[in-house]
Amino acid sequence: MKHLIRGLIVVAGLAACARTERQPAPTYRARTRSVTVTAVPLLVKEEQGVFPFLKEDFAKGGVLEGKEVYAFSPSSITVVEGDTVHLTLINPEDDDHSFVLPDLAVAMPPQKTIEATYVARRAGILPILCAVPSHLPMMSGQLVVLPAATMAGADTVAGRAAAR
Repeated sequence: MKHLIRGLIVVAGLAACARTERQPAPTYRARTRSVTVTAVPLLVKEEQGVFPFLKEDFAKGGVLEGKEVYAFSPSSITVVEGDTVHLTLINPEDDDHSFVLPDLAVAMPPQKTIEATYVARRAGILPILCAVPSHLPMMSGQLVVLPAATMAGADTVAGRAAAR
């Protein structure tokens, strides 16, 4: 009798396990992200009257001879592999700039706003730069593309946290 009861318990346990449905592994759904990037002057020749030390820096032989210091703001953008990034590029300056990523080069004419789209096809840290020689190496940044596998289930986790 003990053997019969044990056998029934084992069979019931196996039957319960067989009915368990397997949930599909979570995957990341690529998103469309909108990012605005502005060309920002940091140290430019026009500031020599405000900051007298810049006269020496911009003079022949100075540390900024033939250069001006600009930046992208923000200089770092983070997305996920597969995401589509809609870029709004603003150049409020009177100098030409450009926004260059692997597989994308966009001219940023003076005092204009330009729209561009980039698809983050592979994970990694991609350089962003302005291709105007006198703005290098200072006018640069990075696009951080996270692997989609690391974000699998992020929607589920975020949804649970929001429900609390």
